[in-house]
Amino acid sequence: ALTALAAKAADASKINGWISDSMCGAKHTGSGAECVKKCIAGGMKPVFVDEEKKAVWSIDNPDAVKDFYGSHVVVTATADASTKSVHIDAIEAAK
Repeated sequence: ALTALAAKAADASKINGWISDSMCGAKHTGSGAECVKKCIAGGMKPVFVDEEKKAVWSIDNPDAVKDFYGSHVVVTATADASTKSVHIDAIEAAK
């Protein structure tokens, strides 16, 4: 999903994944919301983990995800493959 997104960086795509932290990355997807919140409170940056590929992407607008730390989400995002970062245009809890 993100590789297809990266090929068309100007187009936003909906991607399922998790909001984690830069220290733990994909390690806590689905089970570590408290750890994610603690790590971010301790200075780590929020990251987006692609559910399908377990790829970890930095978030260039981290305030967009502050209510979703540790959560399974669907994001509408634009990726920049050169910096391995995403810009979150919209976020919602995954169903």
